[in-house]
Amino acid sequence: MSLDKKFENLLLNVSSRAALSSYFFVGKKDKIAADKAAVDTMRAELNKIDIKGKIVIGEGELDEAPMLYIGEKIGTSKGPEIDIAVDPLEGTNFAAQNLPGALSVIAIAEKSNLFNAPETYMDKISANVSEKDVVDLDFSVKKNIDNLAEYKSKRPENLNVCILDRPRHKEIIKKLNELKVKLKLITDGDVSGALLVTNKKHNIDLFLGIGGGPEGVLAASALDAYNCYFQGRFLFKTENDKIRAKKMGIKNLDKKYQLNEIISGDSIFCATGITSGDLVSGIKIDNDEFISETLITHKSSGLKKIIQSKQKI
Repeated sequence: MSLDKKFENLLLNVSSRAALSSYFFVGKKDKIAADKAAVDTMRAELNKIDIKGKIVIGEGELDEAPMLYIGEKIGTSKGPEIDIAVDPLEGTNFAAQNLPGALSVIAIAEKSNLFNAPETYMDKISANVSEKDVVDLDFSVKKNIDNLAEYKSKRPENLNVCILDRPRHKEIIKKLNELKVKLKLITDGDVSGALLVTNKKHNIDLFLGIGGGPEGVLAASALDAYNCYFQGRFLFKTENDKIRAKKMGIKNLDKKYQLNEIISGDSIFCATGITSGDLVSGIKIDNDEFISETLITHKSSGLKKIIQSKQKI
């Protein structure tokens, strides 16, 4: 089964309206207010759509997120059953500090086709390769780089790798430097980081490292449409994390997930820029209208492009 094409424009409206609401808080040093604005608008817009929607990746559990929490029912309760993953404001610090790369992100799939991811960390890897065993979470950094260099007919020093600039990645970064790989270190926003492998213009061959689990699932939706490679493995630090994961139906806590286990079937993904970044440009205000730029993908229809839209505020 595939999702109706009408959802492309409906979702584009949801993410662009959420981005606009957050945009009004850009540079105001208040990431909570910027996030809340995006959450409130995204929820209000989703509730106008004729779906029996359920949030499977959201702002957290009910006790820590009053809206867009995991398990929340969304939509008019008419129409198809839809699983929804949201990150209303990806890069809260980017928005608060008026830095590049803040996004409003949403993905949908038919019921049970979107992985119900716990709010925890994920070790992940993405590359624009269509074959298995070129890159893998279980390979050493050197093996991944050597394999990818051979696959792309490049020398290791001509490969570009994107990774979050975090103390936990110190050893990986050290090894990449020893291999003379070109590095793009990002401070936040690992949905967009994982997606930089999709297009040659971004000049990123590999994304790897530990980031948010929910963000990994969102990125996987778009990577699937581009026929890119993705693997993820959840990292559970506390007993509480493990209990929650088991309640969500995760039996093997050490499992390495392939892309088709995270996104099965058709999906639609939208990421609208709040502040301009590598993927898309940010919101621009023009009198009583706003211009937004959204990366949208729809696997079954082959749609994968950046759409600029102009709407009334």
